Amino acid sequence: MRLTPPQRGGFTLLEIMIVVTIIGLLAAIAIPNFVRARKKTQQNHCVNNLRQVDGAKHQWALENRKTDADTPSEDELKFYVQRSLFPTCPTSGTYTIGAVATDPICSKSADGHVLPP
Repeated sequence: MRLTPPQRGGFTLLEIMIVVTIIGLLAAIAIPNFVRARKKTQQNHCVNNLRQVDGAKHQWALENRKTDADTPSEDELKFYVQRSLFPTCPTSGTYTIGAVATDPICSKSADGHVLPP
């Protein structure tokens, strides 16, 4: 009667290299899409902040009987935005409020942080 020694289980070097290659290909596809989605989300968040600032300007003008040429300050608009906190750009841009008749502007407007017409 012959006894066979127990076989040692494990992965070969080739199998490990194939798995690493597949993971690398998946990462090469997923990472650029993640970066693009993150940039688009930040852009949408900034545009929504600009809408909120624009609405606050118009509400401020109506309640204080101001004209379209008047420009409110951040402190005056804090009462007309959510949680009484002036919104900030998620990509560290700065907002220029401007007159009531003009749209607020983000310093990152070249990246698409502008109110649509």
